[in-house]
Amino acid sequence: MVSSLLCLHYSSFYCSRRTQDVVRDLLLRPGCGLSYFRLYPTLLRFSPEKLLLSLRHSNGKKPQFASGSVAVEGLERSKMFCNSDTRINDMDEFVNELQELFTQVKSMIKSGNREDAMHILQANYEAVKEQMNYGCKGIEQAAILDTLALGYMGIGDVKFVKHLLKLLKDITSCVEDDQPLLDSILMHMGSISLTIGKFDDASLVYDRCLKILEQEFGDENPFLITPLMGRAKVFRLTGRITKAESIYHRAVKILEKSRGMESEELVVPLFGLGDLYISEGKAREAESCFSRILCIYQKQYGETHGKVGIAMSSLAHAKCAKGEVKEAINLFTSGIQIINESKYLNLDDDLLEKMRVDLAELLHATGREQEGREVLQESLLINEKYKGIEHPNSVGHLLNLAISYSRSKNYTEAERLLRTCLHIMSKTVDPGDQSITIPMLHLAVTLYHLKEDEEAEDLALEVVQIREKLFGKESLPVGEALDCLVSIQTRLERDDNDILAKLRRVLSIQERELGHESEESVTTLKKVVFYLDKMGLKDEKLPLQRRLHLLKTKFKHRIPV
Repeated sequence: MVSSLLCLHYSSFYCSRRTQDVVRDLLLRPGCGLSYFRLYPTLLRFSPEKLLLSLRHSNGKKPQFASGSVAVEGLERSKMFCNSDTRINDMDEFVNELQELFTQVKSMIKSGNREDAMHILQANYEAVKEQMNYGCKGIEQAAILDTLALGYMGIGDVKFVKHLLKLLKDITSCVEDDQPLLDSILMHMGSISLTIGKFDDASLVYDRCLKILEQEFGDENPFLITPLMGRAKVFRLTGRITKAESIYHRAVKILEKSRGMESEELVVPLFGLGDLYISEGKAREAESCFSRILCIYQKQYGETHGKVGIAMSSLAHAKCAKGEVKEAINLFTSGIQIINESKYLNLDDDLLEKMRVDLAELLHATGREQEGREVLQESLLINEKYKGIEHPNSVGHLLNLAISYSRSKNYTEAERLLRTCLHIMSKTVDPGDQSITIPMLHLAVTLYHLKEDEEAEDLALEVVQIREKLFGKESLPVGEALDCLVSIQTRLERDDNDILAKLRRVLSIQERELGHESEESVTTLKKVVFYLDKMGLKDEKLPLQRRLHLLKTKFKHRIPV
């Protein structure tokens, strides 16, 4: 009875990163397409390499600025914009200057030279700020601020990006819709606003961008696709699923009509639509979208191109959602093999790593644990080869392996791996950081199985304290830690009243966060009834026992109670 109480709710392997790290990588990536966004489907989808793409000419003539110029000053490696008497008459030249600035900053970030990148961005900000103080608040200043905002996103300075967006909002609100570059600036503002969670702002700028493009090109032009994708993302993230689906379908129809039924440009809206269907539990519809993407890539590039392997991984997710796990495993395996043989991605690429983790999880789910561990071990070795032993990125791989060994009841090896995790994190993470509680709680469970109850209790108590401070005493993460602590203290024969109080607290948390009839609540309810019976509290036990009986009937095919 005691051992059955122990429950640690980690249904999948660990694979997560901070949003700003992902955004930084987006800016560093040589190409931002399906090959990257499958891993992080909730992030922005703009291509920084195609900065200010929409150069719209009027009557074949290049637009001119009223004032302002681009000047080269300071260090050889730096470029900054400042006031000058030189007039820029060529929009292409101005855009090239912006592109060169962004490329330079991006290259510095990629090489780890963040300090110099910051200096260049700050110098340019001071220069354009001076222009604005003199009353120059036109499209030229907006374009420079737009470029700087993308650079600061690459560094991960979200606070300053918010400040730049406010300046951009003030300027663009006073700029006429027919100004060159405005549509592109608005698209970038929308993408960045989405990334930092400002959905209302993103919605407004995408709407204005669509209005501008529709007025100039009509409502069936491919130029509409990028803002349409942004608009669909806003709807999806704000829970307006039907509207998001409608926009994806509109984008698909526009491209089918203008580019053809097998155009590679269809991949973006088809992927968005498929990903939406996955999240809504519409596996069959998602499968149709991802199958079509796979066919497009196979026709465009052949069977052995890396993009085909990536499309296979997307289709594998749909197959898994349909319950076709064997087919999903085969697709993941083939996809990884194609990517490796084509050398389309580096072995340590984030997407390839995520594919290996997904494959390992499916292998474990189907009882092929040894094969799954081999895949996880491969990921760890690749990480150590490219980043070094005891690199912080190793923590996720070590944790995954520890979970795998625990599932196979090899608790000794799991303990070793989890202690290695904590050793690495002790050098890089604050002792009160929530991330450290994940391997810590797993280690507590592992030590419980190894009959090292005293140390297991200490670890579980520490996790509870950290999570209470970070998430609040009645939060779900605290409930999870308390659940483990109860099991450990039960075997240590701690005070029954104290254990019962903790169980009531866990039940309260689960009922509020997961629902009164959730499987987790039912399991905890059984524990409460057990302790009430043990302590002879029959009056309190009977109503809960009747409730448990009703729930047992309802969930008898879903959970043993």
